[in-house]
Amino acid sequence: MLSISSINYSVGKKQILYDVSANFLPGTFNMIMGQNGSGKSSFLKIFSGEINSYSGTVLYNNLPLQSYKKGELAKFRAVMSQQPELSFPLTVEEVVMMGRYPHFDFQPTQNDKKICNEVMSRMQLNNFKERNYLTLSGGEKQRVQYARVLSQIWESKNHFRYLFLDEPLNNLDIAYQQEFLEIATELKTGETILVAVMHDINLAAQFGDQLFFMKDGKMAASGKPSAILSESLVEHIFGVKTTLIKNPVSELPLVVLNKNH
Repeated sequence: MLSISSINYSVGKKQILYDVSANFLPGTFNMIMGQNGSGKSSFLKIFSGEINSYSGTVLYNNLPLQSYKKGELAKFRAVMSQQPELSFPLTVEEVVMMGRYPHFDFQPTQNDKKICNEVMSRMQLNNFKERNYLTLSGGEKQRVQYARVLSQIWESKNHFRYLFLDEPLNNLDIAYQQEFLEIATELKTGETILVAVMHDINLAAQFGDQLFFMKDGKMAASGKPSAILSESLVEHIFGVKTTLIKNPVSELPLVVLNKNH
């Protein structure tokens, strides 16, 4: 379990997070949502270990985050940030192998190579292996970066796996958005803690087991989509009027934006 308690975080004199707490359980897809500037990405950077200047507690399986060395943490915790970018030419295969760096010292083992091949195959990147990463489109780069973080935690011995995704659907068309979330869902076993910062409330409601809504640096609501989603909550969080209907396929809530007259 990932347990986060009473997080406060400031940049200079501006407070970004106010007493934020959350529990992310294994075997669930947890979606964090809110308006731009609500503190979502800062919150993720704190519980992923990127930001250290905060007050409060972050526990990985009942152990403080600070008790793990960075190299050790990287063997079972992977983070896909909003705009991962490289400024030097590497092949797609080399970028995916970067995810295995925490697991070997000098040369990748046969197991590292096997994992990268499995991930590239699952992400339908086999035809891209030798391509220069810098020549890819935004959506193609996004898929390669996803393969990189998946290879990092494809197998984790004697540990839960932690996968954190910060707005992972940028630059992806609707088909790849669905594939992206379906692959994440495949990882949703009893050994994986899966958390994503999302913008699309309907995708979050269809794929998320637990939704977490943030507003003005505070945790405003959390729970199962069918239990907490309401027109009043959406208006409170996003400032827009909507109508909730039932998805005729999944029977989960579907948010429809009301047209202004």
